[in-house]
Amino acid sequence: MRQRPVDDEAPDRLYMITGGRTHADESAFDTVSLIVGECEPTPGMQSEHVKILRLTRRPMAVVELSAQLRLPVSVVKILLCDLLDTGRITVRHPSAPRSAGRPSPELLKEVLVALQNI
Repeated sequence: MRQRPVDDEAPDRLYMITGGRTHADESAFDTVSLIVGECEPTPGMQSEHVKILRLTRRPMAVVELSAQLRLPVSVVKILLCDLLDTGRITVRHPSAPRSAGRPSPELLKEVLVALQNI
């Protein structure tokens, strides 16, 4: 049996997995946020939720989960929101630098020198 790439995933299957939802709470996850499972799967859970809980026994990034599950990141984020809302996972956000997006003066000087040398 030949496996199809994720981009060719049947839209009706993705619709069923997400229950028809198309958006997740974007503030809850980043693609590099680490997800940690807080419990074992329970009988009756959606199979994708079970897979996520098994994969996140150790911290795993959202993008890694997407690759392991062979599902688009947007679908994985919707599934993660379900688990987060029920307390079955926790999210560890990547730490931001103290300057929060502002490069240091030293780095700016290095970039300027490198540009002048071009």
